[in-house]
Amino acid sequence: MCELTKMEGMAPWESSKNALENVLEAVAGEKIVILCDEEKIEVGRAFAAGAIALGLWARMIVLKTDRTPRTEIPERLLEVFSCKPDLYLNLFRESLEETPFRIRVIKMETRGRARLGHCPGVTLEMLSDGALALTPEEHKNLQEKAEKLIATLQGTLKVEIRNSAGTNLALSTKNRPFFTDTKIDWKSLKWMNLPTGEVLVAPVENSLNGKIVVDMAIGGIGKLRKPLEVFVKDGRAMSVFSKDKETLRRVEETFGNDEWSNVVGEFAFGINSKARFVDEFLESEKTLGTVHVAFGSNTDMPKGKNRSRNHIDLLLSSPTVTVTKEDGSVFRVLNEGQFQI
Repeated sequence: MCELTKMEGMAPWESSKNALENVLEAVAGEKIVILCDEEKIEVGRAFAAGAIALGLWARMIVLKTDRTPRTEIPERLLEVFSCKPDLYLNLFRESLEETPFRIRVIKMETRGRARLGHCPGVTLEMLSDGALALTPEEHKNLQEKAEKLIATLQGTLKVEIRNSAGTNLALSTKNRPFFTDTKIDWKSLKWMNLPTGEVLVAPVENSLNGKIVVDMAIGGIGKLRKPLEVFVKDGRAMSVFSKDKETLRRVEETFGNDEWSNVVGEFAFGINSKARFVDEFLESEKTLGTVHVAFGSNTDMPKGKNRSRNHIDLLLSSPTVTVTKEDGSVFRVLNEGQFQI
């Protein structure tokens, strides 16, 4: 374990332990299976050490990493899924093209009562100095911040999003509850991202209209060299433009994956003050004062109806977000990236 404590900042095994205990509410005697890409093995060892420190029974499965995106679930994983552990942890590489594979894995892991931490693109630096380097008290504070924001958003009918890059959007959240990834919901057992730090909602699928100018990052692609513009009508991305031809190609291919992949699936606030804008989207999307809009799968969210095999997140900087409530009142939640609550 000593090799896992040599980095600056928080010891990775300790922040792993804190996340397992305070987000997934793991307790001594439970069983956890850690699915780990070969290139993420040091992160896997940190989480295994944290699990053992909690008194969990831990098993780590290392998946061979190659350049070809995975499409099929290996036979050995089908055997693991049949063992029915209490918790799963997915430590996968970040890959836009591998998203359909990851969605299939998630659905198999969550068929029973297992809790899941899903971490595509996780790094040791997130555990030592980034969005996962949280003490138990910091986890509690983040959860309280999320609950306060959810209470503020209760009864929201309409959300409008603008930023200086040119974003001008409106969407409906009628009868769609906002929720948080900062702690496990024992009623729904919704799977969790680690690191945490979002308050999110599944918008009404045909309600998104306007223009998105993505000026920060895209899930599975990372930081952008050039902005991406997405024009949306009645919930569906109708056209996409970017001077970065490779980014444009990958986004267009993703939107064409199936009939639901270019339909809105998520709107979320980033609320984690330790999250950094880094190459890994998993952490960047949690950055305090940002928002992201996603297209594709959301059937795992409350009231979500998007059945796509894919999911792509678009991160926006310095947003101004205004909500309209059921009683007709209007409230500004974010003003140029600064929370107003």
